[in-house]
Formats: sequence, structure tokens, C-alpha cells
Amino acid sequence: MIIDISQELFSCRVFPGDPAPERRVLSSMAEGADYNLTALSLCAHNGTHVDAPSHFIRDGKTIDQMPLSVFVGPCWVARHEGDVDGRDAEAILEKARAARADRRILIAGKAVITEAAARVFADAGVLLVGNESQTVGPEDAPMQVHLILLGAGCVLLEGVRLHGAEEGAYTLHAAPLNLGGGEGAPCRAYLIR
Repeated sequence: MIIDISQELFSCRVFPGDPAPERRVLSSMAEGADYNLTALSLCAHNGTHVDAPSHFIRDGKTIDQMPLSVFVGPCWVARHEGDVDGRDAEAILEKARAARADRRILIAGKAVITEAAARVFADAGVLLVGNESQTVGPEDAPMQVHLILLGAGCVLLEGVRLHGAEEGAYTLHAAPLNLGGGEGAPCRAYLIR
């Protein structure tokens, strides 16, 4: 079974202050052209997207410097509502380790990763952490959580849609667009079970 966990780009929720994605039709068969052609304008953090370490870490790796193996592999989907504290993160990792899916963690629900949880995931060497919000940390103050996770080399997968995924182990595919020098990039993310 394949579960698409990506937002549709033009109707996606946008982080406050980021520009919304825009579509401009350059050529339209409906208007008599021989082909359809669209131009896009968007922020690297629109829709379902990945944050590379360089988003908050000076001289951190950019999207094109990250190996694809980070974005593809065994993954644990956990369900949680509210703040994910350190004990919650340890409990999530315990279940993920038992399923051999502890290198990539996605948290479903209205969950906010706290600094304590970020430290647990960073100390455990998690490669990727994601959630359904447009930012993994608190929306009004996401910087510290980003610094902890990105500083440990853990990439972030933000803005996923996990309503169709039960808690458990999956294979994640979330390769970002190859934006040379980019601190982030949209991706088409999906789970396979």
C-alpha cells in the first residue's frame, strides 16, 4: 500500500510570513495554444518540504549535499497531540527501535516538538524528523528546536499529511527537489507499507 503524505502545493498552508506559491499559465491549449506550460513561484519551504541543516546552521549542509539515503528508508509514524516532551520522544524511539525503524520519525497529529524531545532525537542519531505542522518546533518560536536537530545533522520533513497512516513502521520516500545551494526544498513524500 502506498500512502501519499504530501500537501497539494497551491492550496497548502503557508508558514506566517512566507510567500504563498503562485502558478502562472504561460501557454494554454484551452486558449488555442499547441501545448500547456506553467511557471511557478514559490518559497523553498512551501507545502510538504525538507529543511537542510543550512536553514539555521552557518556552513551547514545544503539540500544538494545531503545523501538521498537520508530521505528514503524505514520510518516510524507515531501519533501524538500537543507538546512532544523528552519522555514522549523516548517512548516513540522505543517503539521505533523495536520495529527497526528508528532512523526516521514522523509524528502525526497536532504535535509540537519541544527542545527536550529535539535533544532526545538528536542524541539518538535520528536522520530525519517530521510532523504535520509547517514547522517542527513551536510556530511562535521554532528556532531552538531547529538549531538542536539541524545542528545534529538531522533533516526536517515539515508539512506532511498523515491522516491516512496508522501508527507503525513504513518505508518513507521523501526526496527533495535538487535545489543547488538550497536550505530547503519541496518534496513529494509518501509511505509504503
